Amino acid sequence: MASIYEHSKEELATLVEGEPRYRIDQLWHGLWTDKLAIDDITTIPKNLRARLREQFPLSLEVANDVASDHGATRKWVFRLENGSTIETVLMHYDDRVTVCVSSQAGCAMGCTFCATGQAGFSGQLSVGQVVEQVMFAVRAAAPSRLSNVVFMGMGEPLANYNVTASVVRRLHEYLGLSARHLTVSTVGVAPAIERLAKEGLPLTLAVSLHAANNKTRDELVPLNRRYPLERLHEACTTWLDVTGRRLSFEWALIDGVNDTDRAIDELSAYANSLDAHVNLIPLNPTPGYLVRGSSTRRVSEFRDGLVAQGVNATVRNTRGRSIAAACGQLATVTNAKRRSIPVRSA
Repeated sequence: MASIYEHSKEELATLVEGEPRYRIDQLWHGLWTDKLAIDDITTIPKNLRARLREQFPLSLEVANDVASDHGATRKWVFRLENGSTIETVLMHYDDRVTVCVSSQAGCAMGCTFCATGQAGFSGQLSVGQVVEQVMFAVRAAAPSRLSNVVFMGMGEPLANYNVTASVVRRLHEYLGLSARHLTVSTVGVAPAIERLAKEGLPLTLAVSLHAANNKTRDELVPLNRRYPLERLHEACTTWLDVTGRRLSFEWALIDGVNDTDRAIDELSAYANSLDAHVNLIPLNPTPGYLVRGSSTRRVSEFRDGLVAQGVNATVRNTRGRSIAAACGQLATVTNAKRRSIPVRSA
């Protein structure tokens, strides 16, 4: 049986037979407005809650729960029914609360500096498994309000296209999140970017670029051999023309690899041609990639070099590195302590 979060209100009315319409209204309000787990929707009778729990069992089981940054960053490892695991990260900032969700168990893209890519691909997630990550985070964030959802966890969201699109629709239509608060990240599946542009979905697109010449990008992002920078540029142009929404480029800074003066020039030319924002990410350590991230000084110099050439560039505030919850680290639980301090309010 599919997750309860995969069904529209009309579908639930059909599936929950024998119940008056107002019960469906109460159930829907409890799930999507109050954001409650089935057992906590006390506006519906206890026997109906038990029936729904049996009819729509949750597909995620918490296998581990760790925290860092004085409780402001929290990572869950969820075990799926088939034994695979996925990871979800909740981050509290001063001005927002963000959850980073997985769209696949593992990843088949094979990016050399990413722990998830090194771990391999285990399978696609369903709509319910992705939405359940969001709803789990919503309840964990309370009393703070979850404001942002980013598809930057395990997997390539556009390689699980139909699920990603369906989840975005639900989060927008049922949960009320806007394009400014929904971000889908991709390593550059060009045809899917073009398809996504024509869907009319309210989201922000982030492209994991990491190199602006094909030789280096072929090594860092193997998908570039299939969709090289020229093809990716075409897809990004389509995105801009159709949606009118600015896109961003993610760039993990690697010492001596893509933090050179030449890389500044290449990235500036590529980003400026698309009026793209650049989000710089100091490389986070992963066990299978023995190259260092750029120094703090070089990160600043790189950003300043981009800005001098007219690029809107910022440096991401890295979170969760000590619990392998930072960008590119989602694969296994490290030797972090289990969460023992409350998550602070944003």
